[in-house]
Amino acid sequence: MDARLETNRALWDELVSLHVRTPHAYDLESFRAGSSTLKAIEVEEVGDVQGRRLLHLQCHFGMDTLSWARRGAQVVGADFSAQAIALARRLSEEVGVPARFVCSDLYELPKRLDGEFDVVFTSYGVLCWLPDLVRWGEVIAHFLAPGGLFYIVEQHPVGGMLSERGGELVASGSYFDSGAIEETKDGSYADRNAVLENKTSYEWQHPLSDIINALTRAGLRVEFLHEFPFCMFQWLPLMVRGEDGWYRVPGRENVPLLFSLKASKG
Repeated sequence: MDARLETNRALWDELVSLHVRTPHAYDLESFRAGSSTLKAIEVEEVGDVQGRRLLHLQCHFGMDTLSWARRGAQVVGADFSAQAIALARRLSEEVGVPARFVCSDLYELPKRLDGEFDVVFTSYGVLCWLPDLVRWGEVIAHFLAPGGLFYIVEQHPVGGMLSERGGELVASGSYFDSGAIEETKDGSYADRNAVLENKTSYEWQHPLSDIINALTRAGLRVEFLHEFPFCMFQWLPLMVRGEDGWYRVPGRENVPLLFSLKASKG
């Protein structure tokens, strides 16, 4: 594996133990009691999954994966963190929801998992950890059965170039992919104040054109692209959580912060 991805994997192994202690972000107690972690956007746009084979890429510790299973899907979740996959398997047993979980780097997954799927799903904060979207698109196409659909709901790349200065939004980064972005810091989106042992990570910025082109190059047909002026977590300090659970920049409903995309395989 790329040394940068190995560094990221060490971070995500550590984040598992942090995230299970953050009920505002990962409410395991409610989940064990039967709640779903899926949001209305993906439930509506993916549609009925009863009896369908669903592959969840970059599934972390599987709460969304198991939520799809609760809606009737036959699920497989994949993630490169051994700690995340171990917890996902325990959760599956605890809640009595059948699922298969595979520990694998996304790019190596075709070597570790057989079969085709009716739905390939991924969501919220996944693309920034991938250096190569062309290969990502190829992996998706590899696992999709003919007539199958790929669905992603994800932070908008416009948000990746924004920061806050004096209470205002400023464009401080590139919208386009300019290579790996190395960061050394504590905390995570679930706990900004957490002190980490693994502080270094590598992320990549991907514009919408690269995302769409990776999928069409792999032979998929884009069915829709939707954009929204809110996101699922407090991406910037000035964001405010609304009654609907989404975070927005007050007075800036003209800035895209989330997108969803559905593509199909002919």
